[in-house]
Order: sequence, then C-alpha cells, then structure tokens
Amino acid sequence: MTRVSVIGAGVMGLAAAHRALTLGHDVDLFEAAPEAGGMAAHFRLGDISIERFYHFICKTDYPTFGLLDELGIGDTLRWVPTSMGQFNHGRLYRWGEPFALLRFPWLSLADKFRYGLMMGLAMRRTDWSRLEHIDARSWIQRWCGPHVYDTLWRKLFDCKFYEHAGEISTAWIGTRIRRIGKSRKSLMQEELGYLEGGSETLVHALCGEITRLGGRIHLAAGAGRVLTDGGRVIGVRAGGQDFAAEAVISTVPTPLIPRLCPDLPEQALQMYRDIINIGVVCVVLRLKRSVTPHFWVNVNDDAFDIPGIIEFSNLRRVADTVVYVPYYMPVTHPRWGWAAEQFVADAMACVRRVNPAVADADLITSHVGRLTHAQPICTPGFAEKLPPVQTAIAGLQIADTCFYYPEDRGIAESIRFGRMMAERLG
Repeated sequence: MTRVSVIGAGVMGLAAAHRALTLGHDVDLFEAAPEAGGMAAHFRLGDISIERFYHFICKTDYPTFGLLDELGIGDTLRWVPTSMGQFNHGRLYRWGEPFALLRFPWLSLADKFRYGLMMGLAMRRTDWSRLEHIDARSWIQRWCGPHVYDTLWRKLFDCKFYEHAGEISTAWIGTRIRRIGKSRKSLMQEELGYLEGGSETLVHALCGEITRLGGRIHLAAGAGRVLTDGGRVIGVRAGGQDFAAEAVISTVPTPLIPRLCPDLPEQALQMYRDIINIGVVCVVLRLKRSVTPHFWVNVNDDAFDIPGIIEFSNLRRVADTVVYVPYYMPVTHPRWGWAAEQFVADAMACVRRVNPAVADADLITSHVGRLTHAQPICTPGFAEKLPPVQTAIAGLQIADTCFYYPEDRGIAESIRFGRMMAERLG
C-alpha cells in the first residue's frame, strides 16, 4: 500500500483516485472548489441541474463505457440522433453530412469534392505522427485551397485561438474530426450520447465509490505546495495543513505547476510555463423557445465574435431550451473584464442573428462561467514540448488536459489518463 495524494477533483483526478483505491492504495483527494467535478461540475440554472461546460459522449469513448459499467451506472447512458449546423453569410445551413455539403452554395463543386475527401480520409486515419509538425491552416489550404479555409475554418480558428490561429497542430485538429466523424449511426446520421442526470451522475458515482473504498475527499482545500525531501515526495500542503504522502498525482492546469511544485528542476518548470492556454467565458442561456434543430452550430460569419453555439437541450432533454455560447479569448483581452450582463446581452444578440424569432422576452435565466485555463494551444510538434508525466521528483506525476494530445479534452481521455497514472504507482 502506498499513501497517495491526488490534486484536483475533476474527472481525471477522480478517476485516478478511484483506480488507486481499487489497486489497494490509501488516497487523499484535494480540490480547491467546494464541489468535485472540475469542468464537469454542475450548477443550478433555475430548477435545472446542468454542466458548467457542456459535455457529450462519442461512440469511440471506450474508457467512459468501461468505467460506467464498473460503477454500475452503465444504464444511464443515452444515445440521441443529433445534427450540426453552419451559420455562414448570414444564413443557417444544415451541416455534417454529404448532402448538406453538396447543397452548400458558397463552395464550388471542386471545393466540395476536395473538402469531402479531406474529411473522409481524416476520419480513417489512425496515425497522425506524420502530420505532427504541420499547422492545420496549411494542411487545410493544401488539401482544399484558401477559399475553403476562409469560408469554413478561418473564423473558427480566429475566434478560438486569436494570434495563434496559424499555429494549431494538424494532429490535434485531425483527431477532433475523427472522433466526431466516428460517432455516427450511419453516413447520414450523427449520434451522440449523454448520461441521464448529466455529468454529475458520473461525478457523484465516483465520489461515492471513493468514499466507500476508504478514500478521503477534501473539498475547498486547494493544494498550495507539493512537499519534497531529497528528491522524493513526502506530502502535500493543502487547506493550511500538511498531509503525508509517498506519491502525488497532480491533475491541475500546467500553468499552476511552478507555484505548486517549485522544487522541480528549472528546465522542467520552464516547460510548464511555455504551455499557452486560452481562457473561456461560457454563457449559458435558458430560453422559452428553441434556436435551431441542431446540437451545435459552427459560426463562420464576420458578424460574430464566437466560434459557435451549442443547443444542449437538443442532446439532453431538459425543461425549456438550454444554449451554451462560448467566448474563447486570452485573459489579457479587454472583453475578459466584461461584466456578466454584457456577455449575456452579447450572447442573446448572437442567438437572435441565428434565429430572429428569439426575443429578449424568451430569456428565462442565464449563467456566466469563466475558466482561465480552458484550452491549451497545441502547436505543431506539441508532443515534444510536453514534460514527462513522471517528473524528476520520485513519486510525483503531473498531467492536465494538454497531455491528452493529440486527443482533445474530454471525459473519456480524462478517465483513461487518470487511471493510467494510478496504475503507474506500482
């Protein structure tokens, strides 16, 4: 038995703590927030319990399926036929299937053929290492030409990555295309999943099982420092107390590591500092009427400053309509300082552009969430820029969502990575 401290009670930390306990270790789990779940935690939107940041399940999310069955909650998984929209040149178009591409008026027949071929091959590719050092903008333009990039991708990249729009790894973009492309019932029908009761169904089940197995969950007890002696972990300082530990698994955002683990070698600390993150302000609207029939709508229109809207209630059926409007931006951007009311007003204006029938009177309630370290900037060659998970300090493992690369953030990858770190304890 090893005494293990896990820092961060998002899904990765919860999965790590749970797996460590099933392997016979003694576990303390520390979380700065007053509740577990991280980005999968819920809040009350009126009388609805809903995720702070939307989540969905794809057909290839095998780590999720395995853990659900292990926890005895596999029967809460629901599959729903979903669709995608494309807002372009002031109009909403259906998107995401061959006939929608053929009907789209802003591309030539040759453009459509090249784009369809690129997407089809991306969905079949399993090894992205050959494209690891190529930026996605160059890759798309090489396959499809500048016009396709400008019509379908430029605005998405600009609104999510700002000055880094031309520095995004093809491998990272490609795995996103593949994951969504593989989550289909047929060529014509996308199908995504959710948990009955939302992501907190999984979070509550993990917390319950961790407690049942003898683990200790410390909420509102953010870790202040990993304690070391002679190049080895000896504990964690959290909530004003020191907790002894022979092994530590950190799952908090990498920008926090230099403060949390100052005893690491300077070269390693610099690697964590060099990982760039974009923040997000996520506006959640509860409305009286639906905006579109789609789960998500990509926005490629210069009238907007957002990459899309997600009508979550077209996946998980809840009372009324629930729409997420994400504003990605560097935390140094002037809009980061906007009041919540300004973001809600802007989000409602975006929704009305997509569907002019939506009125201010349709807004029932809203919520504005902010996350400073929301999206890592995965540049070409990103795999070589990541520090090793097992650090130079014996017993200390460190990873956050950027370590999933080339995969994107997601519950399945959080589960896979958390369990893997626990299994490395020996």
